Amino acid sequence: MPLWVADMDFAAPKAVEKALQQLVAQGTFGYGIPPSGYFSAYQGWQDRHWGTKFEEKWLSFSTGVVQSLVDLLHCFTEPDDGILIQPPVYYPFFDSIKETKRRLIEAPLQKVGNSYRIDFAAFEAQIIEEKVKLFILCSPHNPVGRVWQEEELHQLLAICQKHEVVVIADEIHRELILGDQQFVSAITVAQRLGIEKLIVLDSPSKTFNLAGLLLSHVWIPDLEMRTTYHAWCRQYKQTEVNCFGLTAAKAAYESGDQWLADLLSVVVANEEMIRQQLQEAFPKIELLPLEGTYLLWVDLRQVIAKERTKHVIQDTAGLAVDYGEWFAKDGQGLIRLSLATTPTIIQQALDRMIEAIKKEERHDD
Repeated sequence: MPLWVADMDFAAPKAVEKALQQLVAQGTFGYGIPPSGYFSAYQGWQDRHWGTKFEEKWLSFSTGVVQSLVDLLHCFTEPDDGILIQPPVYYPFFDSIKETKRRLIEAPLQKVGNSYRIDFAAFEAQIIEEKVKLFILCSPHNPVGRVWQEEELHQLLAICQKHEVVVIADEIHRELILGDQQFVSAITVAQRLGIEKLIVLDSPSKTFNLAGLLLSHVWIPDLEMRTTYHAWCRQYKQTEVNCFGLTAAKAAYESGDQWLADLLSVVVANEEMIRQQLQEAFPKIELLPLEGTYLLWVDLRQVIAKERTKHVIQDTAGLAVDYGEWFAKDGQGLIRLSLATTPTIIQQALDRMIEAIKKEERHDD
């Protein structure tokens, strides 16, 4: 059963389907340009949800956040420059740094109780010692599910400003906020601090299940950085914009509010189901609080031997998950589960997992 990939088992909003059907019906699929009102639709969505203020001139389009990350590493850094990340973190960050021949620098998050915190002293020390050129921020954080608060972002960005470190903020999960958490964009914090060396990446793909339409945003507020990026793109990246992605995104931003609310209610119900049943079956199991994303970070190390995780979860339970060692060197024994599916599938997965872990416990006895 696939519970690993970060997309959904749910159809996109009806307004998206209708807009795409209209595009198909007109029958011509030439070069795409942003439809009239695209930015207004996007900013209207922000106004209704988080109040983040953007300017249209900051916007460039790309085919995906990971592709943008690779492009920006090429544009603003050189081979062997130090690039800082905060494991456990989305594993394409590691790949992007290594494949562009930059130096991977880690400032791991610290697990305090059942949550993760930033060690700001260690973060700054790594910047100084490793002469870090660029920091990749994951906000909200994948896989640990933290929604960074404004004071945390303020401290991170202030450190980067002090040492002239470029910040790329991956905010692809910005709409997927659970409970009473309040998302604050790095753009908002940077504006308040007067920080210029910031680029924000986001996309409608995670929020509305549109990843296959290959559309994402690159927001660069600073004119000098924006000019540099546009010059780099003219030399290395002559990519057209996907008309299907633009059409779908505009419709989603205009009409997807209730759809998103319904999605988040399902994610919350799925999380509660997993938390209740797993902790009832195995009191020592640790499920990290899920503040944002639909990706649950589960610590199995007090229940099964960490080196047996893949055998129990994949071979015995028959579940495809993401494994903790993909996100951090010391992550073996943790798994990441996608909750963007139906409660029926979550229940089937739970039944399999509980049975497999109990079988492992009997084997140990």
